[in-house]
Amino acid sequence: MKVVGVKFNTGNRVYYFTPGGCNTKKDMDVIVETEKGMQFARVVDPSKEVDEKNIGIPLKPLIRIATEADRKQNQKNLKESEKALIFARDCAKELDLDMRILDASFTFDRNQLLFNFVADGRIDFRELVKKIAQNYHTRIELRQIGIRDKAKETGGLGPCGRFLCCSSFLTDFNSVSINMAKNQYIALNPSKINGACGRLLCCLNYEDEVYTELKKDLPAVGTILDTSDGKGKIISLDVFSKKATVEFKDHHTLVVDLNEVKS
Repeated sequence: MKVVGVKFNTGNRVYYFTPGGCNTKKDMDVIVETEKGMQFARVVDPSKEVDEKNIGIPLKPLIRIATEADRKQNQKNLKESEKALIFARDCAKELDLDMRILDASFTFDRNQLLFNFVADGRIDFRELVKKIAQNYHTRIELRQIGIRDKAKETGGLGPCGRFLCCSSFLTDFNSVSINMAKNQYIALNPSKINGACGRLLCCLNYEDEVYTELKKDLPAVGTILDTSDGKGKIISLDVFSKKATVEFKDHHTLVVDLNEVKS
C-alpha cells in the first residue's frame, strides 16, 4: 500500500499515514489526525510503498493539504506554546516542584496542551495541571521523559564537535552497552565514552558491528603468538590493518602482521 511520511513541528521521527486522497509533494504542509488530535505536519516522504503485512495497526489518512489559514493557525499555536511554557515554569516554581519543564506544544485544534519535563524522581503535579488548565481551558498533559530524551530536546554539541546525533538525525534510541566500548578497544573513561546526556555515546553503535566482523578471524588480546623474536603475548590489536603489538618476557615489543604468524 502507498503511505506518506511526515514530521511534526518538533522532533526528527517520521510518522506514516495513508494519502487519504491527497496528492502530496515533499515539503508540503498537511493536517493529520493522531491519537492526540489534529496535528500540523510537513511531508518528508510523499510516496512510499510498504507491505500491508508489516503494518501493525491501521494507519490513519491525511485529513487535507494545509491552507494558508492552517499555516497561520500553526504559527499562532507555536507562539502560544512559548507563552504556555513560561507560564508553566512559573507555576512549577511557585508550587516548589523539583522539575524542569522542557517544552510545550498545542495540538493543531488546541484540544490538548502537552508538556515534557525531567525530574530526578516522581512528581505530584496535580496542582500544576489545575493551574495551567484554569488559564488555558484545554486538556493538559505532562509527560516525564528520560535524560536521553532531554538531550534530544535541548540539543548541543558532542565530543566530536558536531551537533548531537539524537537532536539532528536519530529517530530512535538503540541500546548501547559498555561491551561495545570494550569491543572497540576504547578506554573506559567516562569523560570519553559518555555523551552530553551522561549516558554511553550513541555512536558506539555505529562501528560495533564492523569491529565484531573484523575480529572474527583474529586472535584475542592476551593470546600467545610465535613470532620471529620468539613467543610473546598480544597486548593490543589493530583490526583494520590486521596487526598486533606483541610483548615478550624481556618487556620489549614488536608489531607483527597477523597474516604472517600463527597463534
